[in-house]
Amino acid sequence: MRVIPETLVNLCKERMEGYNCEGFVHGRGPMNPAIMIVGEAPGETEIHNGMPFSGRAGKVLDEFFRYLGVEREDIYFTSTVRSRPYKIIHKKNRDNEVIEKKYNRAPTLKEQFAHAPILDYELQHVKPKQLVTLGNIGLQRLLGRKYTISDVHGQLIQSKVRRLKDLDSNEWTWSEETYSIFPTFHPASIFYNRSLEENIYKDLDHLKKILHDKKADIK
Repeated sequence: MRVIPETLVNLCKERMEGYNCEGFVHGRGPMNPAIMIVGEAPGETEIHNGMPFSGRAGKVLDEFFRYLGVEREDIYFTSTVRSRPYKIIHKKNRDNEVIEKKYNRAPTLKEQFAHAPILDYELQHVKPKQLVTLGNIGLQRLLGRKYTISDVHGQLIQSKVRRLKDLDSNEWTWSEETYSIFPTFHPASIFYNRSLEENIYKDLDHLKKILHDKKADIK
């Protein structure tokens, strides 16, 4: 289910002009979901098929959901930036010809500001029961740069979140609402550091208990 008005999408696309970003991937999922996943930005696979977390990292994320016992249909997927930030690398192919190749990169602060109205809108209207941030970008977009994933992963944080002060500024303010935020490592992190997998599953054990307790409270 898409919840973002096209006028807002078009506004953010205009705000992204001039940056090395391509494509646009809508957030997807139900209203009032059990979990809202806040990632970094879509990658090459996602901008071609329009499905959030459908690439290599998404397959790892699916394993995490199975471990939690949560279906994708109960999750809303979004990210700090909805377009793919890329960098161009020149390299030689097998024929010794120099070619340009695009690689994913982390979104800059200016790119995060450009797309900020979308995540602000989603938080206000989707109303997730639990926010789960993946990696530093999603975490710091909501809580600021004093938070790092290595320090707070696996912890439940109750806090107001950062939102754009107004559309004409690159300045944050704080939401009126308080959100339940659970940071953990980005699933792609285990491709580069397999030892993080143990920490992630410890985080998931804690998250599983949190989700169970929330269900019990509703009943």
